[in-house]
Amino acid sequence: RVNGQNPELNYMVLMHNGSFNSTRPFQVTLTCTLIILKFPFDTQTCNLSVASFLYPAVTDFVMKTRRTPAEIMKDSQRFLLTDGEWKFTNLSIIEYTEMLDDKGFSVVTYVISMERRPTLYILNLILPTCALYLLDMAVLFGPSSLEEKINFQIAIILGSSMLAVILNNSLPTSSNKPPIIGTH
Repeated sequence: RVNGQNPELNYMVLMHNGSFNSTRPFQVTLTCTLIILKFPFDTQTCNLSVASFLYPAVTDFVMKTRRTPAEIMKDSQRFLLTDGEWKFTNLSIIEYTEMLDDKGFSVVTYVISMERRPTLYILNLILPTCALYLLDMAVLFGPSSLEEKINFQIAIILGSSMLAVILNNSLPTSSNKPPIIGTH
């Protein structure tokens, strides 16, 4: 989805050799398919392709990037609005020609990589779950009466149920395969 197109803000510079530089501000919203099998230790990759299928690349129009991936990544990290759940890790650029109806069209693809910061999930989900299971084993093999063990087991089951509800609310839902943490 592209927002913020303003026809009044269309800048173009024409060079003496026939090349031109056109600048138009956009705000792009990109939706990617998440692969959350390794949640909360997952990394995601999204592709953003820019192309013009009006003019063939060989004869009329060739798209090129002016800046290197390192320069674009530095600017992207500077403009990143949040320091939250995701960490922007890499950006690469692929320039190629797409064949369509026996004509070649110029395409530039930006490959954006991000990784999730797992600290919040470790502190709120993984550590409490491990603590409950360690307590469960300690009481099971500890020297206490059967009645105390049953009471404590019921408390462990209630605690595990509450963690399952919290886990269900915090797990990402936009994936074909559930995360490993949600299936065990």
